[in-house]
Amino acid sequence: MPSYRHDYIGHKCPPTGWTVDYGLNKGGKKIRKEEIVTSKIIEEVKRKKDEALLKYTEQFDGVRLSLKDLTVTKEEIRLALKEVDQDFLIALGRAKRNIERFHKRELFKKDIRIKDKSYFVGQITQPLERVGIYIPGGLASYPSTVLMTAIPAKIAGVKRIVMVTPPNKEGKVNSFTLAAAREVGINKIFKVGGAQAIAALAFGTKTIPKVDKIVGPGNTYVTLAKKLVYGYVGIDSLAGPTELVILADGRANGAFIAADLLSQAEHSPQAKLALITTSKELAQKVEAEIKEQIKSLLRKSIIQRSLKKKKVILVKSLNQGVEIINRMAPEHLELQVKNPAFFLRKIKNAGAIFLGDYSPTALGDYFAGPSHVLPTGTTARFFSPLSVDDFLKKSSVISYRREDLNKAKKTIIKLAEVEGLDGHIQAIKVRSKK
Repeated sequence: MPSYRHDYIGHKCPPTGWTVDYGLNKGGKKIRKEEIVTSKIIEEVKRKKDEALLKYTEQFDGVRLSLKDLTVTKEEIRLALKEVDQDFLIALGRAKRNIERFHKRELFKKDIRIKDKSYFVGQITQPLERVGIYIPGGLASYPSTVLMTAIPAKIAGVKRIVMVTPPNKEGKVNSFTLAAAREVGINKIFKVGGAQAIAALAFGTKTIPKVDKIVGPGNTYVTLAKKLVYGYVGIDSLAGPTELVILADGRANGAFIAADLLSQAEHSPQAKLALITTSKELAQKVEAEIKEQIKSLLRKSIIQRSLKKKKVILVKSLNQGVEIINRMAPEHLELQVKNPAFFLRKIKNAGAIFLGDYSPTALGDYFAGPSHVLPTGTTARFFSPLSVDDFLKKSSVISYRREDLNKAKKTIIKLAEVEGLDGHIQAIKVRSKK
């Protein structure tokens, strides 16, 4: 008989039991091994450029490439398209249409202009010039991530998109990933992964151009590298292992819940999973379903390791479950309850929220439209899903005439006097002289 967490029942402010450690916490003065390794890789790529990329591609990906082999050619993409089946290309096109339709609605590029007689202040919005997208290629291939990162960038108006992804032992990139890249019009693709790929995008090499922002998920070393190069370039967020929390009442379908938990467990042994429910009977049904459904899944070993950390939390009320969820701030949240729209209003922190029995997380991973690049590790408290906004930047515009400045000078001079900045005062007064 499985054990359940009862210690939340009756607490006014229940703890989450949701620990956050993606290898990014230095733990006081103790610097983690991964951060030392990542820092070394970044510094070497910064100094030795392509030479370092070739060295680390051989060391970590197990393949020796020449300098010209780093770049994916048009011929490689042509051959990749022959290797993928027609059904995949049709599915890719359908998913692309949904993702484009959603992100076009996000697009808000209207400039702001506040005019008062002869002066005006405003704001202009422009796309980033160069963006790098990282596509994982370790435990699985992720053509869906190509769509989810590149499409919002394209819609924002980014002209130069550079894609990096690890090669396999034969020095090739997954054919399905290349087909997705062609579908969205990416023509600069490089066979480089890990921290070295992030460093190359941040600082540039002879082969890989420097970008202004890096987006896309990766392993601990990729995430650490994004953290370390932030400031030289922009980043989307620090992504950790996938997370799924399901809030369910007694009427929920145990088979659906089990399937959704398993779907996220297969991503990584570090996946974080939780079922929050008012029904012990449902929890037991879910456990039984997991044992049955896991038998037919290919990634059983990864799933079993992930399930060891799964939490089943029994609560007295769904409102108490919502309180726990807002503390967890999960990446994915499913509301498998009678009236999900009612509880949606109460959710303050979550990356993506799925309403009802027929909106599984897998739907959002592939097809629904919103990007599946989401905040993890409780960062949904302040980060948002990847969107068109991530690829836009704004500039303030200020235009005063002489008479406008003269009207404002007394106020400006007073504020500058208080701050002791007489150079500012001079910059105003010099324009007042006739």
